[in-house]
Amino acid sequence: MVAARAGVSTATVSLVANGKTAGRVSEDNISRVRGAIAELGYVVDGIGSSLAKGVSSIVILVAPDISNPFFAKVIAGVRDSLGPQYQLLLSVTEAGESPRADDVRRLMSLRPAGLLVDAPSAGFLEDLASPSPVVLLDAPGLEAYAPSVNLDVASGARELAAHLADAGHREVAYVDSVTGTETFALRRKSFLEEAAARGITVGAERIISTTIDVGTAASAFAAAWPEWQREGVTAVVCGTDTHAYGVLQEARVAGVRIPEELAVAGFDDLPYSATSNPGLTSVHLPATPLGLKAGEQLRRLMEGQVLEQAGVTLESSLVVRGSTAAAER
Repeated sequence: MVAARAGVSTATVSLVANGKTAGRVSEDNISRVRGAIAELGYVVDGIGSSLAKGVSSIVILVAPDISNPFFAKVIAGVRDSLGPQYQLLLSVTEAGESPRADDVRRLMSLRPAGLLVDAPSAGFLEDLASPSPVVLLDAPGLEAYAPSVNLDVASGARELAAHLADAGHREVAYVDSVTGTETFALRRKSFLEEAAARGITVGAERIISTTIDVGTAASAFAAAWPEWQREGVTAVVCGTDTHAYGVLQEARVAGVRIPEELAVAGFDDLPYSATSNPGLTSVHLPATPLGLKAGEQLRRLMEGQVLEQAGVTLESSLVVRGSTAAAER
């Protein structure tokens, strides 16, 4: 119908509708086809197109916990790198739950052009067995499964431990994420190792885990703080800034002075961390560049190109703010 209205062939309509006109369709024909498309309300049948080509223009991003604001910046980076040729579909879980390979495999009926998997576990990747190109994000230690773009969270964790030790802290607690993914395990492990080397004690009873939620983290801290206070805890490190916001919130309710009585720090360096009162010390993890680079790597694979580097690591850095200002102890 579009071809008849515009007075061109169906092949020409296909080229215009799919953005493949360069050097192949005249400006006059492009204008006529677009006019006919607008008049008739035509849209490309994505399912029919994917059946014909054997693959769709859909890219699936699998994320373990979309409640974490960090992912919004990752998604923005992915979207920018993929461009208008691809549609981004999110496969997410409830807070605190890990993705299941069965759920993602059901989406394979859409014939996705590729998959991005953020902060996966080894078990998930072993069960997935995707026929489409895959790129992993923030998946330390899992580089053997697929091309990866990682964050140097270990370096930032060690830098944070050194900062607290230099400020005189010796008794510290840790608030972790319940997701159990490799990135959180590495943050915790690297911090604890460096802390121990610098004379900081973080007993097993001082490590608690919650979902990535301000209210849940606040409640967990409220329950643990009386005992931590008796043990002389002077700093709390959190696996994400979102956890740290909960600790700061509950500390204010309890009348605990930050940082005079308790220092608080996190990971991610979300925008609110610079404007909170006090500002939150945090390990800066480049979320948008993570999404950009992962999307770029996947796009190369989807277009049949060879990757210059199968594994890429982006630097982290410690941003010191008022929540851990040095004080004599």
